[in-house]
Amino acid sequence: MIELEGVPELIDPVMVAAFEGWNDAGDAASTAVDHLDREFGGEVFAALDAEDYYDFQVNRPTVWMDGGVRKITWPTTRLSVVRVKSPKPRDLVLVRGIEPSMRWRSFCNELLGFAHELGVEMVVVLGALLGDTPHTRPVPVTGVTSDPDLATSMNLEESRYEGPTGIVGILQEACTHAGIPAVSLWAAVPHYVSQPPNPKATLALLNRLEDLLDLRIPQGELPEDARAWQVGVDQLAAEDTEVAEYVQTLEEARDTAELPEASGEAIAKEFERYLRRREPGGYATSEGAERSPHFRPSEPGRGGPDDGPDTSNPGGGTSDGAAEDTGTAENGEDAGDPREPRSPEQPEAESSSAPEKGDGPEKGSGDGAGDGSPAEKREGDSPEED
Repeated sequence: MIELEGVPELIDPVMVAAFEGWNDAGDAASTAVDHLDREFGGEVFAALDAEDYYDFQVNRPTVWMDGGVRKITWPTTRLSVVRVKSPKPRDLVLVRGIEPSMRWRSFCNELLGFAHELGVEMVVVLGALLGDTPHTRPVPVTGVTSDPDLATSMNLEESRYEGPTGIVGILQEACTHAGIPAVSLWAAVPHYVSQPPNPKATLALLNRLEDLLDLRIPQGELPEDARAWQVGVDQLAAEDTEVAEYVQTLEEARDTAELPEASGEAIAKEFERYLRRREPGGYATSEGAERSPHFRPSEPGRGGPDDGPDTSNPGGGTSDGAAEDTGTAENGEDAGDPREPRSPEQPEAESSSAPEKGDGPEKGSGDGAGDGSPAEKREGDSPEED
C-alpha cells in the first residue's frame, strides 16, 4: 500500500501523464504537462525509483554544480498535484517522466497504485507522433480509448490498433484492466520538421484537454510561440522549392479531406473556447489556477501513438525535465544522450510522397499508436537511433 503524506483529499482528480521518448514527437506531449505544472504551480509529491526502471546507458544521468559541489540528476518519473479552479475546482495529478527501459508492467502498476490511493477518476495520457500533416494547418489531435462506452460518451475513437506499442499504450491497457477509464490524446507533428520544441502541437493538445475535461488552462506564451514557430518554418520552406512544393501537396491533400477541423462542430467548439477566454478569470491569465493543495528535413524524430492516429517516425530521446535530483557524488561516467530506437505504430493517416532528392524532407517511419487504434505501417519505415 502506498502511503502519501502531505497530500490532502483531492477534488474529482484526473491523472494527466506524458513520457519523453518514443511517443513524444517534437516533445509536444511532455511540454504540455510541463506547461500545466508551471501555470498551476504544481508541487512534486512523489518520484519513482530510477534504479528500478531505467537503463542509465540509454537514459544517462547528468552532472551539475551546486555551489561548487558536483551533484547528479537521475532520470525518473515524477508526480505532482495542481488545482484548477475554473469553471469549477478540480485537481490534476500530473505524471511527467521518461519512457522506462524495463519492467513496464511494474512501472504501470506503481502509477496505478498512486491513482488508486488518490481516488483518480480518469487517466489521460498525452502523446505526439510524426505524420503527413502540413505545418500550415491546424494540428490534428485524435482522442483514443479502449472502452467502447467511453468512446461513445466522449466522442472518441475506439482503439483498434495491432502492432508494436509504447508505454502510452501499455499504461492505457493497464488502466482498462484496473477498471479506471483511460483516454490518450495524440497530436500529429509534421515529419519534415520534427525537431523539438513544437509549441503549436503542444497548444493543440492543451486545447483538446480543455474540451475533454471542461477545464480552463492559461495559455501563457504558447500562442505567440506557436505563431513564431510557424513563421520560422514558413521561411525555411520558402528557401527550398522542393520542400515548398511538398508542403503544398500536403496542404492540398489535407484541404480536400473531410477533417474534423473543417466541421461545423469543431468551428463551434473553437468559438466557445474563444468566448470562455473572454470571461473574467478565464484563460488570459493564471487567475483560474491555485497552488497545489499541499527544417529542416532531418532524421526521423520521435513520436507515434500507442493508441494514436497518423503515421510517424520513431526516434528516441531523453531529457533532464523529469529527473530525480540527488547529492550523489559523480561516478566518473560521461553523461551522454543516446536515443532509443522506436518501432512504428499508429492509425491511418493521409499519405503523400516526399521529395526524393537533395534537401527534401525525409519521411518519418510510422511511429505509432499502440493499443488498438487503427494504424497503418509504411513499408521501409524502421526505428533509427540518433
